[in-house]
Amino acid sequence: MSRLYDISQPLRAGMPVWPGDTSFSNEPTWVLGDSCPVNVSRLTLSTHTGSHADAPSHFDAEGRAIDAVDLACYIGPCVLLDMTHAGPVVKPEHLFPALPSRVERVLLRTWVRFPHDEWRSDFTTMAAESIDLLAERGARLIGVDAPSLDPEVDSALLAHRRVHHHGMAILEGLVLDAVPPGHYELIAPPLKLAGGDAAPVRALLRELEQ
Repeated sequence: MSRLYDISQPLRAGMPVWPGDTSFSNEPTWVLGDSCPVNVSRLTLSTHTGSHADAPSHFDAEGRAIDAVDLACYIGPCVLLDMTHAGPVVKPEHLFPALPSRVERVLLRTWVRFPHDEWRSDFTTMAAESIDLLAERGARLIGVDAPSLDPEVDSALLAHRRVHHHGMAILEGLVLDAVPPGHYELIAPPLKLAGGDAAPVRALLRELEQ
């Protein structure tokens, strides 16, 4: 059987979230016991909690909501590239040596060790020109381990807008520490949140059979 890698963040109390966004909580509403036959919990979270897919409506008032995106973008062949050497911004010159001539989905590892226990504002972002390069090679999706394609303090959202221009999908907040660079099958459909600007995903990579 092909190996599966779970590249999702565990959703838990105290996990880092974007500054000012909703903290995650999981609180019991019913508790299994003598007077109750089941456990049931109430979740509080942002649509961008943990590993998630951005919808076009996140940054474009006319963009599609997450329940209207093409799910085929989130399932299928992908390539994982190590960009831990890229510095603050992944530029085309960082991608050229490793990027195949044709791709469908591209995941980029930028953290040497994913920061599960603290918010880090110094995450690696994407140059708009790098998005153009991925689109030229056929990419339908870009996924990163950073919380965003664009810097924390940035209202222009140039990378997001280039993704939207090319009709690509976005995954953010993946955990790629334990996965060697290479080719995989990606399985990461977003939750079907009606009208949502994003949705959490349970993102998996499956090794391709040799």
